[in-house]
Amino acid sequence: MGEIVFKEESYAIMGAAFAVYAEMGCGFYEAVYQQCLAIEFTERGIPFEREVRLEIRYHDHVLEVGYRTDFLCYDTILVELKALSKLASDHRAQVLNALHASRCRLGLLLNFGHYPGLEYERFVIDPSRPRNK
Repeated sequence: MGEIVFKEESYAIMGAAFAVYAEMGCGFYEAVYQQCLAIEFTERGIPFEREVRLEIRYHDHVLEVGYRTDFLCYDTILVELKALSKLASDHRAQVLNALHASRCRLGLLLNFGHYPGLEYERFVIDPSRPRNK
């Protein structure tokens, strides 16, 4: 079994997410959980930025279109929120594409709409490797 990437940082993020779910439960819009998680990150001293724009490059060009990730924590971990009854492959692809665009190694997909508990997935990539190789 390999080393857990950004172990302490991801545990801190997940602790904040579990605290939000414990307090709010499921059923709210994604924006509600996003605001609650921002408050929880602040109270726990977790450094973050909200709605970070991620550039997409083609050759030497930055494309006009890009991604926005819900949170960038510790300048290295992407956090995407959902408030759905079930995650789908499109949501996983969104995180993977954002990781490739950002060149970050770790992405967390958090689903606050799942019952009876917070649904989450971790995605780890090697940003130095070309896609689809």
